Amino acid sequence: MLTVLAFVVGLGLLIGIHEYGHYRMALACGVKVLRFSIGFGKPLLRWSAGQGRTEFVLAAIPLGGYVRMLDEREAPVAAHERHLAFNTQPLRSRALIVAAGPVANFLLAIALYAGVNWMGVLEPKAILATPVPGSVADVAGLRGGELVVAVAVDGDEPETVDSFDHLRWRLLQAALQGHDAVLTTAPRDAEFVHRDIRLALGELQARNADDQLLKKIGLNGPWTTPTLGEVLPDGAALAAGLQVGDLVLSVNRQPVVDGQGLRQLIRQAVGPQGQPQTQQWTVSRQGRTLTLAVTPKPERQNGTWVGRVGAYIGQPPDMVLVRKGPIDGLTAAAQKTWDVSLLSLQMMGKMIVGEASLKNLSGPLTMADYAGRSASIGVTAYILFLALISVSLGVLNLLPLPVLDGGHLMYYLWEGVTGRPVSEVWQDRLQRGGVVILLGMMSIALFNDVARLVG
Repeated sequence: MLTVLAFVVGLGLLIGIHEYGHYRMALACGVKVLRFSIGFGKPLLRWSAGQGRTEFVLAAIPLGGYVRMLDEREAPVAAHERHLAFNTQPLRSRALIVAAGPVANFLLAIALYAGVNWMGVLEPKAILATPVPGSVADVAGLRGGELVVAVAVDGDEPETVDSFDHLRWRLLQAALQGHDAVLTTAPRDAEFVHRDIRLALGELQARNADDQLLKKIGLNGPWTTPTLGEVLPDGAALAAGLQVGDLVLSVNRQPVVDGQGLRQLIRQAVGPQGQPQTQQWTVSRQGRTLTLAVTPKPERQNGTWVGRVGAYIGQPPDMVLVRKGPIDGLTAAAQKTWDVSLLSLQMMGKMIVGEASLKNLSGPLTMADYAGRSASIGVTAYILFLALISVSLGVLNLLPLPVLDGGHLMYYLWEGVTGRPVSEVWQDRLQRGGVVILLGMMSIALFNDVARLVG
């Protein structure tokens, strides 16, 4: 129920803001708006307002919306209202009205990001966990426990790192753009002993923004203490005598840096045919040091044997409150909106030329799933989700497809350059082609949704 509610409310808000941008700009340009609709199909609620008596509608299918303006191309217009028709407006006004929808989505994203920046959000500190073996971070010499204080991408000036989430976002950006990154790190207990580490992210030739890319980078999550949480009944941990609160110091005399490193050692405690392998764990318990024999249970996962001990590994990471002032918060929000927009366009471009997988396309099922998940986490996560989708909606509508706002802007660009509008014949042809392309994209996105949900 929460998933459906979060999806409907979020989508309705984003569509409403988009159409409101068209509506307000139309009124500002002196165009009469006949109908403002959120959703398609049968009207569930309708009312009239405004000097022009615009009809406002909430319809049954909340997967879009529209603003219907007075237009001679759609219906006869009385002579005394001809100056109010959309098609009689100068090119500049028509372009502003069309562009106002995507711009409204970008402005909403900036407002949402800024609101989160001003309120502040608790995020994990940028302390690195033990990197994935063979990953870029591992090859670069990172071992876990380093505090990242700054990151520089592609030779740019170093940027102060606020949190682990901030660092992960910048590294994902760099990898997808084919750029290397330099991390300025320090030991957790000596922030002023700095060391620069170069991550060769450009060598990854990243195609997809997914968990596999994070594994290749090597930074799956923030640092956590290698302490045992809940110990499950009938698990290897309980059988070995491990208890909640045990701090694992070493496994087979190999020092354990953090929870991530401990999980990797547990997973490796299985032979190639699934043979269990006993490990010697040294743990600290209430001031005493104990050595226990632990035999992780083999488990088949994605065609590979891994070890499991039946216990929660690692305590929650150290957190930091990330909060910005009025100007810094707004500036950071605008920068985040720009970065997400640019990354979205780059990924779309890579998909078109075959440099990125079409699996990156997502549809309404994935959106609904993420809406429910973010809403269940909390208000801040849901706001960030809405900001991301608002940016995506703005970018999508600016694509040069005739059925989208970007397609109409392309018509106006042609008109501005040549001095004459696109002919009705070509508009009809382009419209049909745009519909085919859009339906193809929607089909791929829906297929990806189903594959993700059932996979």
